[in-house]
Amino acid sequence: MESLKKPTISQQALGLLLQSPSKVDPLAEQISAAVDNGIIVNEKKREKRKYIGASSIGDECSRKIQYRYLNYPIDPDKEFSARTLRIFQFGHNIEDYAAKWLRDAGFDLRTEDKQGEQFGFSIANDQIKGHIDGVVCDGPVPMSYPSLWECKSANDKKFQAFVRMGVAKANSTYATQIALYQAYMELDKNPALFTVVNKNTSEIYYELVPYNRQLAQEASDRAVNILTAAKAGDILPRISQSKDFFLCKFCEFRETCWGE
Repeated sequence: MESLKKPTISQQALGLLLQSPSKVDPLAEQISAAVDNGIIVNEKKREKRKYIGASSIGDECSRKIQYRYLNYPIDPDKEFSARTLRIFQFGHNIEDYAAKWLRDAGFDLRTEDKQGEQFGFSIANDQIKGHIDGVVCDGPVPMSYPSLWECKSANDKKFQAFVRMGVAKANSTYATQIALYQAYMELDKNPALFTVVNKNTSEIYYELVPYNRQLAQEASDRAVNILTAAKAGDILPRISQSKDFFLCKFCEFRETCWGE
C-alpha cells in the first residue's frame, strides 16, 4: 500500500502568500459606503426627543442635558458614525436575548403592556419620560417580586467595572435611571434586577439594586430645574471652568457650549 504524502505548497503559491495584500475591491468599498450612509440617513430621519429622558438625567452636566432637551445641534465632529450606531443597535438586540434567557430560566419577565407597548412613565406634562426594559413578576429564585428589570450591554472593560464596584459606583447615570424608574413605576418596594451582558465574552452580570430614594428625589429636582431654566431662556452653568476638562472633551456640545 502506497504511503500517504503530506501536501506541499508550490513555490508559486508560496510567493503569492508572501506578497503584500491586494487592495480592497472597489465594489466592496462602494457597498460598505452605501450601507454606512443608509444607517446615518435613517438615524437623521428619527424623530428627536421633546422631553428629558430618565436615561440622561443622571449625566453629570446639567447644561448638556438642557442642550439635549432643547435639541441643540451636535458638533459636526461628534456626530455618531455608522459604526457607533451599529453598536447601539446591537445593544438593543442583546437586551432581547437577555430577556429570553431569563424567561427560559423560568422567570416571569414582562416587557410590554397588554397593548404591546413598552412600559414607561410620563410626568410634568410629558416633559419628563422614561421607558423601562421590563418587570420581573415571579421566578425560580427566592428574591422579592415584582422587580424592575434594567438591562445594559458593555465592552469587557466597562463590564469588569460593574463586577468590581456595582452600578452605583461604576455608572452613576445608570444608577439614577434605575432609581427614577423604581420611583415613578411604583417598583420601589423591592430591589431592581440590573443585568449587564459582556459584548466581548457573553458573560452576564446580575445585581439586585435597592431603591435609593434620595437619588431619585435629587434627579427629579434636577430635571425640574432644567425645565424651569429652559422655559426662562436661561442656559445653565458649565460643569467646568476649562474647555479641556475631561468630561468636556467628549461632549457632543463642546464647541457650542464654549462658543457661547
